[in-house]
Amino acid sequence: MRAQEKWILKSPYLSEPDTILVFKPETYNSKQKYPLVYLLHGYSENYKQWSKTTDLQKLSDQYGMIIVTPDGFVSWYVNSPLDSGSRMEDFFFEALVPKVHKSFLIDDKNIFISGLSMGGYGALRYFILHNDYFNSAGSTSGGLMLDFDTLKKVSLQFFKNTRVTDDLTLLLGNHLENNWHQYNISELLKGHRSGKAFLIDCGTEDVLYPVTAELKSVADSLEIPITYMSQPGNHNTEYWSKSIAHHFIYFKQHLKE
Repeated sequence: MRAQEKWILKSPYLSEPDTILVFKPETYNSKQKYPLVYLLHGYSENYKQWSKTTDLQKLSDQYGMIIVTPDGFVSWYVNSPLDSGSRMEDFFFEALVPKVHKSFLIDDKNIFISGLSMGGYGALRYFILHNDYFNSAGSTSGGLMLDFDTLKKVSLQFFKNTRVTDDLTLLLGNHLENNWHQYNISELLKGHRSGKAFLIDCGTEDVLYPVTAELKSVADSLEIPITYMSQPGNHNTEYWSKSIAHHFIYFKQHLKE
């Protein structure tokens, strides 16, 4: 499904322009404000992944929500301490967010974010660190723990090489000299307790299933209201095309008046 708008944004935060697809309800008009959902893609994919995974126009029409899908490259949606041309978090909040709010009538009480795999990490990272901006968030098959050995295993399984950990080393530095674990979602949750509810899910055959289950335990120990879904499925499009439907149902249930 073709997006209603395609943006190419240049910024001082990224060494190359970022491409974004935007879907808005067919009934969009200037008489009301609309909930907003950001969807973040996975590692090795791009801004088109979500529109190839599910019918975003249909979801936008069904739920009356604006949907925005930026390109996260292989940034893990963080600001690299080493590469000034890879400051994805700054780009998101300093360039993309203002553009979205300037372009559309947004209901500021109902802004959501979700993502798959690397995008699941990014969604929860942004939700936790920029909690005032978001109502709630979701992660499906999220790479929620930046653990070298786990991600090396994931990389070898999917790509038959170590590209995931190689890219992260370029972003964050050597894992032995730089503490990657400070980036873990569980660590961010411990340091920024807002009490706001969010959703996580993962397929039971997914290599990242234990990571999602572990975050559930951490959230429970911190008494953070979390919805946790586990169902048969693997780390693939077939699973995500089904799981994202639950995220929109969840967001609808959490709409604020």
